Amino acid sequence: MNEKFAIALKQIALLGGVNDHVAISSRELGDRLRMSQQSASKRILELLEEGYIQRDLGARKQRIRITKKGLDALRAEYSEYQKIFEQWDHLLIRGAVTTGMGEGQYYVNQPGYQEQFLAKLNYIPFEGTLNLKMSPADVGKLEVLRKSEGVVIEGFQRNGRTFGEVRCFPATIQNIECAVILPSRSHYSDIMEVLCKYNLRRTLGLSDGDVVEIRIRVE
Repeated sequence: MNEKFAIALKQIALLGGVNDHVAISSRELGDRLRMSQQSASKRILELLEEGYIQRDLGARKQRIRITKKGLDALRAEYSEYQKIFEQWDHLLIRGAVTTGMGEGQYYVNQPGYQEQFLAKLNYIPFEGTLNLKMSPADVGKLEVLRKSEGVVIEGFQRNGRTFGEVRCFPATIQNIECAVILPSRSHYSDIMEVLCKYNLRRTLGLSDGDVVEIRIRVE
């Protein structure tokens, strides 16, 4: 995202424009951005044209809200700063244990995946995955993983069905080796799926709602 857009979006977000419309004049935004009212008005129009914000023209002040595209762009910026300020070789993410839809067990048990897990991770995972609902502050860190190569588990076809590519990132939870997986297609945006040779719930005595910290290696 263009830096000038990022700076403007950040100011709108700080005013509360992520969760609701915020009333702000071009002059007020200009003061925050240290530019003229005319330049701020132009910046708002640019953000509208790019789809980063939506605007409601009220009787006295315009009301602005950041769109999903704008929020995604801010998250991408955030992930870049995370990479700067955290250690380069790992990410720390906190998440609450939650029950998934049961898809993990089905996919992990596919021979086409298991053969690759054994060859590339050196173990066949326990049936199913540990699902962690990430804290809002950590969701943006997924962008760092998405931009990292990881261990590629190639997709395949079996019995007329296509199974998509998956990327794995070696990790540890309480010094137990595991791996975070990022499927090419997923129903979730804030759920992290974790593979391990052990049943992590049983081994660590975890129940739904328990918060754990996972240390993920990135390159």
